[in-house]
Amino acid sequence: MRVLGFGDNIVDRFVDRGIDYPGGNSVNVAVYARRLGVASAYLGVFGDDELGGFLRSAIAAEGVAVDRCVVRSGESGVSHLKVDDGDRVFLGWNGGGVTVREPLTLDDDLLGYVGGFDLVHSSVYSRSEEELPKLTGLGPLVSFDLSSEDEHRDPGYLDRVCPHADLVLLSCSHLDEEATAALLAEAVRRGARLALGTRGVHGAIASDGRRMLSAPADLASDIVDTMGCGDAFVTGFAVSLLRDGWSAQAPATPAAIERALVAGAAAARAQCQVEGAFGHGRRTP
Repeated sequence: MRVLGFGDNIVDRFVDRGIDYPGGNSVNVAVYARRLGVASAYLGVFGDDELGGFLRSAIAAEGVAVDRCVVRSGESGVSHLKVDDGDRVFLGWNGGGVTVREPLTLDDDLLGYVGGFDLVHSSVYSRSEEELPKLTGLGPLVSFDLSSEDEHRDPGYLDRVCPHADLVLLSCSHLDEEATAALLAEAVRRGARLALGTRGVHGAIASDGRRMLSAPADLASDIVDTMGCGDAFVTGFAVSLLRDGWSAQAPATPAAIERALVAGAAAARAQCQVEGAFGHGRRTP
């Protein structure tokens, strides 16, 4: 079993702590899959600045392969955050740097590499939308994080992503159960084979277009911070499905989805005990 994170990497700079942490949605999924015992790799663009070297070294230290990544001239992405009562507060970012400005194009060589994985994960922060059609029929399952912004729930955007995704994740902690169910149904109607909505302390809901399945949150009493919890959930969810036989030829069964919801909640709970996305923090230069 092999999982690939394709797209974004970023430095999460906690201004209240004066600490930089490596992160990025696609990076996090690759790291969390490795921590769950799955072989994984990250494919993306690093800046040629000192922060790019910091990111690459931290990811590789987790046992995640980075040998097919590209280094481009330019700055790394940096997001500025703080923690308020255990919750991360996003203060702004530099647009993602060269990673987002000059993302990878999947040529025949890279498509041959990507085809060797069981699951490829990307996100709205990766500028990978134009590459998704190339993955259709290649072999690996495709998961995509649609995050929480309204611009990524627009019908036009969903139509760009959902037909090429076997699993989409939507952050729905600001929505009630009815609105979450409606949004998941819309994602499936527009082509996603499976849609997952995480609702923070209110648990999660998954839809395959025929049924809605839900599970409560596995709540942690001593939260360090919530960075990466959604990424941990979708990783635990997807890895559980893969271990239950999920593939492009074998849709996830209701029983497997129920088990995956529990596994995702457990992974998110464990992530609440971690500083930053996956540790490796260092003092901000």
